Amino acid sequence: MVLNIIWILLFLISFVIILFKMLFLHDATVMPATVNAITESSKTAFELCLGLTGAMCFWLGIMRIGEKGGAITIFSRLITPFFSRLFPDIPKDHPAMGSILMNYSANMLGLDNAATPFGLKAMKELQEINPEKETASNAMIMFLTLNTAGFTIIPVSIIAFRASAHAANPTDIFIPLLIATYGGMISGLILCTIIQKIKWDFVLTSWIAGMIAFVGGLTYLFSHMDKARMEMVSNNLGGLIIFSIIISFISLAFYKKVDVYDAFIDGAKEGFDVAVKIIPYLVAMLVAIAIFRASGGMTAITDGIKYAFNALGFDTRFVDALPVAIMKPFSGGGAKGLMAELIDPNNPAGLGVDSFAGRLAGIFNSSHDTTFYVLAVYFGSVAIKKTRYVVATSLFAELVSIILSIVVCYVFFG
Repeated sequence: MVLNIIWILLFLISFVIILFKMLFLHDATVMPATVNAITESSKTAFELCLGLTGAMCFWLGIMRIGEKGGAITIFSRLITPFFSRLFPDIPKDHPAMGSILMNYSANMLGLDNAATPFGLKAMKELQEINPEKETASNAMIMFLTLNTAGFTIIPVSIIAFRASAHAANPTDIFIPLLIATYGGMISGLILCTIIQKIKWDFVLTSWIAGMIAFVGGLTYLFSHMDKARMEMVSNNLGGLIIFSIIISFISLAFYKKVDVYDAFIDGAKEGFDVAVKIIPYLVAMLVAIAIFRASGGMTAITDGIKYAFNALGFDTRFVDALPVAIMKPFSGGGAKGLMAELIDPNNPAGLGVDSFAGRLAGIFNSSHDTTFYVLAVYFGSVAIKKTRYVVATSLFAELVSIILSIVVCYVFFG
């Protein structure tokens, strides 16, 4: 399993770096910092799961209402022409289609707390039709590759983050972000279709072309909005859409004489069980990441990249934001923490929220997802041990997204 190798390497590389610092640089602080990181990250992992438990209970309760009322079936049928081609192994009208759609929708609207419960439910339903229970199926790989690509239309959290840091225009990264995140998602989709030998017929091509037109239309629409209107739309549109879905689920279930409250409680119980089950996987990943960061491994990588680009005579302003891009596949909270340090005006090394690196860090934070966190938690929830090529396809999509983020940032902000 690739995650097994990565996890071991994070520990071994960290240990080598720590020994080098202690023996040759006489650094007496690195070992206490690493031990402290183990304790703090273990605590953080448990607190994350505790916080996730409420969201899991609520959203899986809502999903159960949608299932019993027939709303999930309706949603599934709407996207069947497209999803049946991307996920040919999923039977027609299977509930996994609805869960996958809800997960993608929540991610696109920037609603991370809603996306995770939907994603975990999708994995459970995909596992039910998986013939090899310890091996990731093609459907799981396609689902997770597109999930970790992190296609976002309404980056609510990052816009709010930039606004709280007093950015001159918190929404000025919206169009560059839209381009970067869509490019990453499409690249992952194309790679998966090639590996899984999925044919690009007229229907699949039309849907992709329609999505390109949709993103282009959004780009045009938002580029012609003033700052205040764009911020208002970004802050409210996602919430309005998701709340409308909740109301439609409840209304349809009530119309069909479903006991809505009991259905919600039934689904919420499942949410609690799933949240508890993922604690060991989250602890394992967050502790390994914390050790690697505390040892100085992250700093060594970015310093090496900066040195290489300096030697080649390239502009290196983007390197200041690279730690955010590198951290994001491992930890969303860690990436936001690095961004906060980067734009903090009280930090001597801070460059400011409206600096080139400050804007790029914002784009990095929303242009791709926490790949290793998602894979560890999602696969852990259904006891998958053999992940096949999903790490490669997910990281490829993220690499494309990172490169596009850098390119569009230079195009838009010089």
